[in-house]
Amino acid sequence: MDPVMAKLNYVVRGESAVFNAANRAESYWPIEEHVVPIHDVRAIGELSFDRNGFVLVKGASGVVDAPTDEEKKRVYAQEAVDLITRLTGAKKVVTFGTMLRTDAPGAGDGNLPAFGAHVDYGARTVRDFTLDMMPEEEAERRLAGRHMLINIWRPLKPVERTPLALCDASTVLRSDLFQSEVRGGLGDARRRSLWGFNLAYNPDHRWYYAPHMQPDEAYVFRLFDSDPDAVQFTGHSAFEDPTAAPDAEPRQSIEIRTIAYLS
Repeated sequence: MDPVMAKLNYVVRGESAVFNAANRAESYWPIEEHVVPIHDVRAIGELSFDRNGFVLVKGASGVVDAPTDEEKKRVYAQEAVDLITRLTGAKKVVTFGTMLRTDAPGAGDGNLPAFGAHVDYGARTVRDFTLDMMPEEEAERRLAGRHMLINIWRPLKPVERTPLALCDASTVLRSDLFQSEVRGGLGDARRRSLWGFNLAYNPDHRWYYAPHMQPDEAYVFRLFDSDPDAVQFTGHSAFEDPTAAPDAEPRQSIEIRTIAYLS
């Protein structure tokens, strides 16, 4: 299958950005648009964290039939712990930042898809959340060992428009990453700043998506690894699919952040 050619928003190389998730009009995110090929991820065979920074997993999820948003978040968090433990062999997994997203009319800024190539968070925010979620002595012990920040993204119904694209992390250089401060993130307008990165354009970046992604499929992608030699910094972005029908249904998805501590 030929790739789709679609526009992605990169950050201007050298620019640090401020993204106000609760009020996007207050953001400073200098954009450089590029039309890039986005390949069918299902056509490339076996994926791995260590080779690509992400995998595509298949399997039913209880979140699809959960009756309320809160129940969806509860079910997804438990599934995330089980999935990340299985994929990484982690001794402990914590979750945070479960978000429901849609581009349906009337959706608030905090729940809209993010149209910009980014890596949510890095070491600074991983440390902050670790210290938030466990006693200090345990937190420091866990942080002294290898740990990873991994996202899980799943559609709640078949994706007809605004899919999520992932950039093969092995093609992302550290010199492509520029600091991003996220204000009002994860559904909390008063939350302290979170710290991650935006991607500047590199013609060697290789982008993928799953056409018409289904609710029994999920992306699992690594954003940070305390091992500096590991493939990490999986850039990602929503994009306007040029093959989408004019009357395509809005995208509905759920995502969660996990920190996996290997010792």
